[in-house]
Amino acid sequence: MVSDATMQVPPQVREMAEKTVDQAEKAITAFLDAAAKSVEMVPGPAKEVSKKTLSMTEQNLKAAFEHTRKLLHASDVQEFMRLQSEFLSSQFSAAQDHMRELGTEMLSSAKSASQNEAH
Repeated sequence: MVSDATMQVPPQVREMAEKTVDQAEKAITAFLDAAAKSVEMVPGPAKEVSKKTLSMTEQNLKAAFEHTRKLLHASDVQEFMRLQSEFLSSQFSAAQDHMRELGTEMLSSAKSASQNEAH
């Protein structure tokens, strides 16, 4: 059994992967910018929920791109698995926080909408 679990990724492959990640991030950023402009046209209290959802999506995507870059530079299987474990743990915590924030935002928007209807 081989005890050396280093990952041998040719520099050209790593460079190509990094460029692909950069291109994907640029495309996603352009999409998110367009989505942010669209959200501004959403009427009423739904606008704030939409903004919050878009912000959370952007945070998650940035974390995923950062994680991918770290994985590209992992030197061995143990580091790769450690990075993956840390990312999954942080994303689980972020998802819990996002659900809490989104729930609060939705309640606030619902209250605002009901107050507007009452007047």
